[in-house]
Amino acid sequence: MKRFLSVRQWLITLVLLTALSAATLLCYGNLHTDKEFEAFAEHFLLQEVRANPIQFHYTIDDAAAWHTDEASLSLPVYRAGSAADDAYALSLLAEQLHRFDPEKLSENNRRLYELLNSYTEALRPVAAHPYFSEPLSPSSGAVAELPVLLAEYRLDTADDVSLYLNILEQIPGYLDGLAVYEREKAQAGLFMSDDAAGEVIRQCAALMDRGELESGAHFLEATFADRLDQLVAQGAATESDALAWQAENDRLLSTVVAPAYDRLADELTLLAGSGRDSRGLVRYAGGREYYRALLRLQTGSSRDVVEIKRLLYSDLAANYAALRKLLQGNTALQEALASDSALLPEMPPAEILNRLRADMTGAYPSIPADEAGNPIGCTVKYVDDSLEAYSAPAFYMTPPIDNARDNTIYINARDTADDISLFTTLAHEGYPGHLYQTVYCQRYWTQTGVTPLRGVLYYGGFVEGWALYAELSSYRYAARLAEGVHPDAAACCAACRLDRQIQLCLCSLLDIAVHYDGADREDVRRMLASLGRADTDTADAIYDYIAQEPCNYPKYYLGYLEIMELQKQAADIWRDSAPTSAAPSGNPETDPDFLYFFHSFLLENGPADFSTLSRILSSERKD
Repeated sequence: MKRFLSVRQWLITLVLLTALSAATLLCYGNLHTDKEFEAFAEHFLLQEVRANPIQFHYTIDDAAAWHTDEASLSLPVYRAGSAADDAYALSLLAEQLHRFDPEKLSENNRRLYELLNSYTEALRPVAAHPYFSEPLSPSSGAVAELPVLLAEYRLDTADDVSLYLNILEQIPGYLDGLAVYEREKAQAGLFMSDDAAGEVIRQCAALMDRGELESGAHFLEATFADRLDQLVAQGAATESDALAWQAENDRLLSTVVAPAYDRLADELTLLAGSGRDSRGLVRYAGGREYYRALLRLQTGSSRDVVEIKRLLYSDLAANYAALRKLLQGNTALQEALASDSALLPEMPPAEILNRLRADMTGAYPSIPADEAGNPIGCTVKYVDDSLEAYSAPAFYMTPPIDNARDNTIYINARDTADDISLFTTLAHEGYPGHLYQTVYCQRYWTQTGVTPLRGVLYYGGFVEGWALYAELSSYRYAARLAEGVHPDAAACCAACRLDRQIQLCLCSLLDIAVHYDGADREDVRRMLASLGRADTDTADAIYDYIAQEPCNYPKYYLGYLEIMELQKQAADIWRDSAPTSAAPSGNPETDPDFLYFFHSFLLENGPADFSTLSRILSSERKD
């Protein structure tokens, strides 16, 4: 029998249909907003990586998948008077970003929105002071960085060789543009010190040594030949192709690249004497505001400077007291630390990395497998002799976001002579440091539908803080490894770790003292001497580095301390609200179950600024 709905049933049905229609419209609207935001974010991030063909080649393996013709990309060339362009571009970006309502985005897109927003907000006050930046810094500038990037440029196909040779032809315009920017810095009274300029001038001559180029012994000739040999062995090129490319590479290095370096050196020679003294940013108009903004950008910490100093001083005092207690009355330990005897069994770098991978098991989640089940490879190389004086103790070459199988770590033999330094450096750069964190994040994003282009956003405090966190943790692994070799292994490793922390914390405080409080060279000498930490020459070297590289030490050490603060926050939250397996049963720093959950949280939500991470962590509290 046919049944008709009662009035009440009609009303209920109408309400349900209305609710369903509204939900459908809301869902459609949110989906539309998500698609629009994803297009916006992808366009912005792709534009960032397309701005430099070298950066693009390192970031993207399959250019076609990202609708990009690599041959159309060119090195950025600075144009006179364009220093303020970045500030204007960032204001436009912020305006476009704020048109989206984050509440209407999916969780993944809302997280990306928050990161883009915090990223642009941190960049804008830095971009408002365009002439404080130093792209030719002796320690990390383009002069020394460019040859390393060229030496590691991937050559998988004949097209890659053409791209590489085309980039060599563009280097004169790129370096000439930097010279234009340096002239404008000089006009603004912000050109580098004479000592720094002299160091960069010497780099130009040493890195493009004419004798090495003429004899075919230059490392850019040798590394290029090695990569061509691999192409020939793979059947991707013929012997005659390789010989022709090698000749063209040699010609471009000698007649195009080297003269460009010479011309830059000449420009810097002419500008010498027009720059600032080797002193902190606070001594220049707008310098304190710039430093404060740079500190937030580089470290990802939103704390004010007073709070940061308090955090650093507290850590310094605790570690200093712990080291004193460890050494007091322990003459055997003091003698062991003073001796040059090996602490660890002799192992090549590859074996050390394997050992570290095994040691971290249990406290760190496994790297997600990719769809093809490819293993993760890593090659450890030593910095060429000609680059040792200008290179960091070690560095990790970040792989493409769409192909993290092959990884490279460079070691500077000059700075990793002893066994414990090599072990902890490989932990910093490899496992569980940069390599592990980078590959884990890339594969996790792929599995969870997050755009891998998110990796274009650089959160230095998180990335370097994580690597330092991994390095400091590895002293415990080293102690276990050294037990059979040295009777005081645990105490030696603990003392080495504390000494490392004291050095980095002290240098972070000096960074603030020089650039924010106005400490001069004599002040730094007195501060270090009062702690018995350095002679005059060493103190001057520390002062010069800090003057040239503001916020670099805090990027590492404040980043590490922020991670430790998050660890305390997680322990408090999970002790009350999380499953038993996540709550620490004792000391959070040594509880493997707690550490597993904490490391998973960081890896799945970073890299990010620390305010964002703290907010996400707080949202996990179950009241």
